[in-house]
Amino acid sequence: MKPFTPKLAPWGPPVLLGVPLDHNSSFLRGPALAPPLIRRALHSDAWNKTTESRVDLGVPGIFEDAGDLSKMESPDAFKRIEEAIAKIVSAGKRPVTLGGDHSITYPILRSIGKRIPGITLVHFDAHPDLYADYEGNPHSHASPFARILESQLVKRLVQIGVRTLNEHQHTQAEKYGVEVFEMNALPDLCQLGLAGPIYISFDMDALDPAFAPGISHWEPGGLSTREAIRYLHGLSGPLIGADLVEFNPVRDTIGITATVAAKILKEILGIMLRA
Repeated sequence: MKPFTPKLAPWGPPVLLGVPLDHNSSFLRGPALAPPLIRRALHSDAWNKTTESRVDLGVPGIFEDAGDLSKMESPDAFKRIEEAIAKIVSAGKRPVTLGGDHSITYPILRSIGKRIPGITLVHFDAHPDLYADYEGNPHSHASPFARILESQLVKRLVQIGVRTLNEHQHTQAEKYGVEVFEMNALPDLCQLGLAGPIYISFDMDALDPAFAPGISHWEPGGLSTREAIRYLHGLSGPLIGADLVEFNPVRDTIGITATVAAKILKEILGIMLRA
């Protein structure tokens, strides 16, 4: 069987964008180092470029790479993220952002949500990241989805893999109508009635640390890599963008998490191109 050859219209190609920002992390720094390591693993000669959806990512021009944003420690970092994403979306292309900590999802959705209405945001994470603010920082990586929802940037938020839902975040989820699916009650995607346009936000700590130890917040009892891929492949509707965040190379002593992150990225790109 030959690899699937995608038809890009009406959606343009995915565009990788690295955002090496981690100063909104609440525990450990390190995710800012991740983007080039994910790319290196993606392009490694250890495997071929064909995804499980049979898309050959080795075809020249099938996706683009805009490189990494610079000077992410600066006060205007969020503004520059938003502008970079706007440039991609305005060109009819689809951003796939490599973090970085999870705070970057807010400026990304600020940009996309202003241009594409009715987004369903599918969020894979151990944590709901719904704090009104965390430790006095409203832009903490523990707060992006509160910012997204209060700004009405998406129509629907579905969270998969959560296993740290405290009382405050439970209250926040009820306030904003978030559909939170904890690990002890994982849904069948066909029962969710997901409709496009869909945006994926994938925090690497959605996975059990046995599969992805290179993360800042170890939270046992998470998704296996296979379970995560099954959920990704089960998404219906056009995928208009994605982010992959919270890989921390400082804790990735043998490089396995970089490879797992590249595998998740590989499958997301394949799904986007097949849709």
